[in-house]
Amino acid sequence: MFGPLALASPWMLAALVLLPAIWLLLRLIPPRPQRIDFPPLRLLYDLMPRQRVAARSPWWLTALRLLLAACIIAMLAVPILRPSAHTGLPRSGPLLLLVDNGWAAASNWDLRKNVIQATLETAEQDHRPVALVALAEPVSDLSLSPAAAVAEKLAALNPEPWQANRGAFVKAIGDFLRAEPDTEIAWFSDGLAGADDNAFLKVLAASGKQGKVTVYRDSTHDVLALAGANNAPSGVSVRVLRTGTLEVPLKGSVRALDLKSLPVGQADFTFAPGASETTTTLDLPVDIRNDIARIELVGANSAGSVQLLDRNWRRRVVGIVSGQDQDVSQPLLSANYYLGRALQPFADVRAAQGTSPSEAIDRFIDDKLPVLMLADVGNLGPAEDKLSAWIDNGGVLVRFAGSRLAAAENTLLPVKLREGGRTLGGALSWEKPQKLGSFDANGPFAGLAMPDDITINRQLLAEPDIDLPGKTWATLADGTPLVTAEKRGRGLLVLFHVTADTTWSNLVLSGTFPEMLRKVVGLATSGPAADASAAGTPASSTAPVFASPSRTLDGLGAFEVPPATAQPVRVDQPGVGRPDHPPGFYGPSDGLVAVNALAPNAVLKPLEFAPLNATFEAYAVAKPVALGPAILVFALALLMADALIVFFMSGGLSRLTRAGTGAAALALFALVLALPHEAHAQTRPFDAALRTRLAYVVTGDKETDDTSLAGLKGLSAYITERTALEPGPPDGIDLAKDELAFYPLIYWPVVPGQDPPPPAVMARVDAFMKSGGMVIFDTRDAVQRDAGQADTPAGDTLKRLLAGLDIPELEPVPPKHVLTKTFYLLDKFMGRYDTGETWVQATPQTADDADKPVLDGDGVSPIIITSNDLAGAWAVDDSMNPLFPVSTGLERQRELAYRAGVNMVMYALTGNYKADQVHVQDLLERLGR
Repeated sequence: MFGPLALASPWMLAALVLLPAIWLLLRLIPPRPQRIDFPPLRLLYDLMPRQRVAARSPWWLTALRLLLAACIIAMLAVPILRPSAHTGLPRSGPLLLLVDNGWAAASNWDLRKNVIQATLETAEQDHRPVALVALAEPVSDLSLSPAAAVAEKLAALNPEPWQANRGAFVKAIGDFLRAEPDTEIAWFSDGLAGADDNAFLKVLAASGKQGKVTVYRDSTHDVLALAGANNAPSGVSVRVLRTGTLEVPLKGSVRALDLKSLPVGQADFTFAPGASETTTTLDLPVDIRNDIARIELVGANSAGSVQLLDRNWRRRVVGIVSGQDQDVSQPLLSANYYLGRALQPFADVRAAQGTSPSEAIDRFIDDKLPVLMLADVGNLGPAEDKLSAWIDNGGVLVRFAGSRLAAAENTLLPVKLREGGRTLGGALSWEKPQKLGSFDANGPFAGLAMPDDITINRQLLAEPDIDLPGKTWATLADGTPLVTAEKRGRGLLVLFHVTADTTWSNLVLSGTFPEMLRKVVGLATSGPAADASAAGTPASSTAPVFASPSRTLDGLGAFEVPPATAQPVRVDQPGVGRPDHPPGFYGPSDGLVAVNALAPNAVLKPLEFAPLNATFEAYAVAKPVALGPAILVFALALLMADALIVFFMSGGLSRLTRAGTGAAALALFALVLALPHEAHAQTRPFDAALRTRLAYVVTGDKETDDTSLAGLKGLSAYITERTALEPGPPDGIDLAKDELAFYPLIYWPVVPGQDPPPPAVMARVDAFMKSGGMVIFDTRDAVQRDAGQADTPAGDTLKRLLAGLDIPELEPVPPKHVLTKTFYLLDKFMGRYDTGETWVQATPQTADDADKPVLDGDGVSPIIITSNDLAGAWAVDDSMNPLFPVSTGLERQRELAYRAGVNMVMYALTGNYKADQVHVQDLLERLGR
């Protein structure tokens, strides 16, 4: 050591004694030339020599070469410059080191530790006794020790995942300073204000007045942390906090990880100058969001820069399946609208569109959704068994009443519904609307507000049973159930006995409805395969539940094995991290509870040092600098200079010849622009997509299919002649292969004895009807029914067909139905026969809307059932002559059959616009004429 200069190989300096020998060698080489007088050479005296060679090396060149040799020797000695550490402390008396080793000091802990180590080295050189206090550790007695012993304690010191508790050391530090009044204090602060800092600063103030306090602080960086993560509909938002001591903008990013510590997303954030808080959002799909277990600040390694997320934080995904037709399912008219608005604040909603209920249920179950809500879905079809198994595995199914559910035979209900004594296929009605009665004290709705303005006009009535009170969560004023539920396996089955829209009640318009759904959805986990307790009814016991530590965080924010001092936490009140409850995950892997270092509403405040008369130092340690590379570069420069000097002195410049350089050959690359050859594949588009066509179902029975083709051909010609519509030739379709969406209306003749299509095909038909399409089922058996046959073969076949569809409640066409006036004014829908009844979707009616002629919404009935053989009356040959006689023998009947067909087509194409009140006056005038 030579002051701040150290040599790793000092023995190499012995080579410096070789410098005189090197000097002599350089003086002797080249040897001095011998001078000989030769008179004849006088003739050449005036000739200019071509080359001049120095007789000996100049002194300055010799000195340069000696310096080069000295540099090489010095480089081999490996010189290192080690500046001495500056502590800013007087060099006498005891030394008390106060170390903030909470999470706020973790981000630059190595630098802090090096500064403390340098302070201890200085104290050891001055033979000063030292006491070290870690302010995030439990309180212990303070005692002086040699600096070397304290250095061993410092080597084992690490940041803790909670904040330094300075207030707990006030008494111990005060007693120590009174016993050792000459003590000098070095406080290695993290810059973050705590709860009891005033008392702590007051204890140090007396020593500060004597100039015996030195405070180390980092004035170039703010303390950063995360708090208050929120799984909002727009994404995962998290609060980013800083102490705000720097009046400069700050940018950074947060990263989301799953339980396996695999990254799933990242987002940037920006602080305005002087701002202490900002918010960033991770825009991720809900399935990925629910996998997030940890959000951390990139580059900030501390427990405070980590937010742990447990299963209670996850946003549930709710699948909604509505039995309503798609064109009826519009805002303010559909169950999807009310359910979506009620669920939006706390769940992500997936509504089934353009598919049958059974297909939607299958897809939602395959996607592992934890909650499904079925709004007036009656026939579950082939999905019922799969749905039942999904509930047993932990899913939560919520069903809402309606005409379809009332008319269907369904076992997937929590209670048995009354079959008799109901109106409109299972809806109980009153002369006076009922109000809410009460919520079960042990049910999930306990404690919710009971509004007085909720009225129930209809409900599905439950069959009285001994288990009914235990399954009832909410009742009406007359004691009848409003909401019933049953635990099945690990899942839950819930039934609202009213509709999910305003048809039967105004419950969906109240503020209580979203809270009821929140409670129900809260009973589900984020996935169906969860523990049984998560999906069942809430426990009636009020005893607190505790969870043992599973994985905890260290001060640097990394997971570690829980320390022996970690205690279980209450599941309902996990709190924030502290020595007995360090931040981390508690409980089993399928029911983790997260404890974080900061509360959701926490703020970071900078530490105020105003009460102290202290000397302030920055966290900085001068690093050793290796001088060898610099000496090497200098030696190389000397060597290059020596070579150039010798080159010029030896006349090398004059021997250089300038070689002519040939012109550089320029290689020209031709850019070939290959024009793409477009393949003009002549594809023939579906004509049905470009021109309206009627369609019929190909049954496989030649006579029936020929009649259907001839009938729709005749109807299309009649429509072209009498209306502005010009339909194309009719198409025969295969329900299993052809696209049904191209056709507004499909005619389906029922062939007696035929087996129904497979469930997958019926699901396509169901989706077509839900998407606004209309199907006409024609049994063509009116004559058999007139003969007194109650159950005809065609009727039995139709029942089997309809069993695979989600069919609404039906009724004969009412006199004022819009179908009776879509184009022609009709009071009956004839075909080849005139005695059969025509059925359409039933229209709910009350005393206020008894004359209501159409369905709720702007749609049409997705189904028409008749037995009058419509195609037989419409059928024509190539000469447009009728193929079959009508039952009365009068052509007036055939004309009325054509008009009935026109009304059905216009009804399928235009909906219920004729029901608008603006047309009433025109209709009345026509009736008057």
